[in-house]
Order: sequence, then C-alpha cells, then structure tokens
Amino acid sequence: MEEEEGRSAAPLLEEIEKQTAGGRRTYAAEGCPGCAVDRRKAANPGIPYGSFIYVWIVTLCTALPISSLFPFLYFMIRDLNVAKRTEDIGFYAGFVGASFMFGRCLTSTAWGIAADRFGRKPVVMLGIFSVVVFNTLFGLSVSYWMAIATRFLLGALNGLLGPIKAYAIEVCRPEHEALALSLVSTAWGIGLIIGPALGGYLALPAENFPNVFSPDSFFGRFPYFLPCLCTSVFAAAVLISCIWMPETLHKHKVSENENQSIEALEAHLIDPKEKVEESGSLDTKKSLFKNWPLMSSIIVYCIFSFHDMAYTEVFSLWAESDKKYGGLSLSSEDVGQVLAVTGASLLVYQLFLYPRINKVLGPINSSRIAAILCIPILFAYPYMTYLSEPGLSIILNIASVIKNNLSVTIITGTFILQNNAVPQDQRGAANGLSMTGMSFFKAVAPAGAGIVFSWAQKRQHGFFFPGDQMVFFLLNVIELLGLILTFKPFLAVPEQYNRN
Repeated sequence: MEEEEGRSAAPLLEEIEKQTAGGRRTYAAEGCPGCAVDRRKAANPGIPYGSFIYVWIVTLCTALPISSLFPFLYFMIRDLNVAKRTEDIGFYAGFVGASFMFGRCLTSTAWGIAADRFGRKPVVMLGIFSVVVFNTLFGLSVSYWMAIATRFLLGALNGLLGPIKAYAIEVCRPEHEALALSLVSTAWGIGLIIGPALGGYLALPAENFPNVFSPDSFFGRFPYFLPCLCTSVFAAAVLISCIWMPETLHKHKVSENENQSIEALEAHLIDPKEKVEESGSLDTKKSLFKNWPLMSSIIVYCIFSFHDMAYTEVFSLWAESDKKYGGLSLSSEDVGQVLAVTGASLLVYQLFLYPRINKVLGPINSSRIAAILCIPILFAYPYMTYLSEPGLSIILNIASVIKNNLSVTIITGTFILQNNAVPQDQRGAANGLSMTGMSFFKAVAPAGAGIVFSWAQKRQHGFFFPGDQMVFFLLNVIELLGLILTFKPFLAVPEQYNRN
C-alpha cells in the first residue's frame, strides 16, 4: 500500500514541477530558498535532523538569558543597595525581571513582520547578536538602572522565538510538526531551567569558589558576570553556526493555484489522518485579528505564559527567602541544583514521552489534563517549609520536575494550534503577534509576582492564606482561568482535534 502511494506521489511531483505556464514554477523557482526546502521535504520523508538542530540551539539561545538571573537576582538587588528593607527586595527584583519582557512586547510583532518580508535567517542572527552584547553588559551592571536598561534592550532586540517557531514548521513535513514544535518548547523549557541553574552555580564565584576566584579578581568585583558570560559565549557559537542555516521563506509570489498544487502533493505524501487542516489557508489576505482560531489560542497561550513566568520568579524568591518568612532558606547553588535536575527531566520527557502523549490525546486534551494536575501540586508548595533534609530536597525536586513538565505540555499544545491556524506567508507575523501578547503578560508577571511576594511575606499571620500560601493560591487561580479558556465556546480548534 505504501509503495503504491509512493508511486502515485512521484508522477504528481513531476507534474507540478513541469507546470511553468503563466510564470508558475512550483518547487522550481530559481534562487528561491523556500522552494529548495519544499523540494527536500517532498523527496525525503524522514525527519530533517540537521534543520531540527538549528531549531534546538536557536531556541535554547533565546531562552537561556530570560530566567538565568532569577537565582541570583535576590542577592543582586541586595548588593545594589536599592532596597531599604529585606522584605522589599522582591519588589525591586520584579521590575528587573519584567524589563526584558516589556522590551520584547514592544518589538515582537515588528520582528515577525520583518521575518515574513526579509526571511527567518537574518532576524534570527540579529537576535542572537543582541544576546551576545546585552547579556554580557547585564552581567557588568553596577547600578539598578543599568540592570533594567540592559535587560530592556536585550528583550527589545531579541526577536528569535516567533521566527524560529515558523521555521520549525517550514523545514519539516506535516506529520513531523508535533515533533518540531515539541523541540521548540523542549529547548525553551530546558533553557528556562538550565539558565537559572547556571545562574545559581556560577553567581558569586568568589564566595562559592574562593580557591579559584579571589575577592579582588575581576569576577570578584563583578560577582554576577560569570553566568552571563557563559550564556554569551554559547550565543556567539550559535551565531557563527547560523551562517550555514538554510532559509525557508519563499522569495517569489506564491499564487493560489500553486498552494492548491502543493497541498495536493502533500495529501499524497502523508497520511490523511495526520494531515493538519489549515482552514482558510488560501486566504492569505485575511486579517490575523479576525482569525479566531489563532487569536483564541494566543490568548490561552498568554494566560499560561503569565502563570509560568510568575511561577519562575516566585520559585527562586520563595526558595531563597528565610524560613521565618515561609521560605526554604536555600542558597543560589541549591536552587540551581534543583533546576538542573528539572532541565534534564524536560529533555527526556519532550523527546520520548510528549510525542506519544500528543498522538494519543492531541494538543487540547493533553493541555487540559496538565493544567488540572498542576493545581494540587502548587497547593502543596507552601507546606514544604515544614520539611527538613533530606526529605525537603527529594520532595522539592519531584514537585519541580512534575510541575515544569506539565507546563511545557501546555505550551507545546498552544504552539501547535497557533502555527496551524495560518498559512506560511502569515506565520512569522502570527508568531510575532503571539510573542507580543506573551511578552506583555510575561512583563507584568515578574513585577506582579514580586509585589505580591513582598506583600505576602509581611502578612505571616493573616487569616486567609497567610504568607506564601497566598502567592501559590493566586498562581492556582491563574492556572484555573487558563484551563477554563481551553474549552468551547472560547477556544476555536480545527475539526480533526474535535473528532479526536
């Protein structure tokens, strides 16, 4: 049966390539990198491992600096002498965490439009270059406002995530889209874990490694530069490797008839049951704001992103705060170790477990189940302050692993919905719009979480959810809101997801 399908697909490919009348050159436009990628996809049904490596390392590059500061941000704010009281450190830390996302919120849509006009590759390379420069400068911050300014510019010039999600879809055949986007969310999730792990291990090197770094050395005078330097060196290596990254954007106008021919070819090349139907894909003039399947999935994505960013901020502040305030009294190195274990688990989960879960449950049901399971786990966090070692480390690691894997399940599901709601020539702009909304919510999340955390630590004897219990209660309220929005009539999904 498969051999017959292969034989029927080959003549169709030849027929499409020969259709040059009237200027149409499907899969054969000379000098068009998008056509070259389409030809490779048609000829090679396997997984494009080389292109997926680029997806992985570029996503990791943009994720690492986002949260690498959180394990040492508490101590950085303390050392910058901007907080008058210990309880106010969380307040000031929130604004440093928010500045990156605020910058990205202002420019993400513009970067998406640029990726649709000039190509994915130049936007990706410019974004990586900004990581090299401004992440390094952040590590050299000598004042509170310098820290905020460098983080803001890092976010404003970092337009990587939207274009690389579009790129992930475009380098593979439709049956591999779930794997492609799970690679994005895997690398993203691992970056958000490994980044803080690096920050936790490498910050304050003169204190943690006195035999290697003296207090009078460069790293002693700039105690938060070493983790930033490591991330920047990795980004520089990725930037050099991207010189050979293939472009996927078509450099010629694709007519409606061409799109129909390509879709006819794809219908022969893949299992129709696995084909993701892109409703309205031929209507390339359709406004993104009128595309409700896209907009509804973006809104759900923003709600869960808000929750994840607030959780990331709160986790480090809560774990490092004193037990008398309801925290765990952990060091930045202890937090880094927990996050390193979580990062390793994300790699295993996304590569080996998530594709199977998505195949059985689909992106919608898997996201709903993950959101439901997150709620009792978050309720258990504040009570860990009553545990002692080694039980505390074991329980904390287990909870962190489960919570972060569930979160990545939700984010990957929304990635799949967003990228299948639009045609290729709108995918960069759609992902840019998604990044704008997500960045706004993630800009508000650290500031809001810092303010709420600082307030909660001052009400240790409150009647309703005292102390940090209030913080985790509010995180659960946001999680519940996101769960509700995954149901009809709010979330519009393609027909095949409803059938599944």
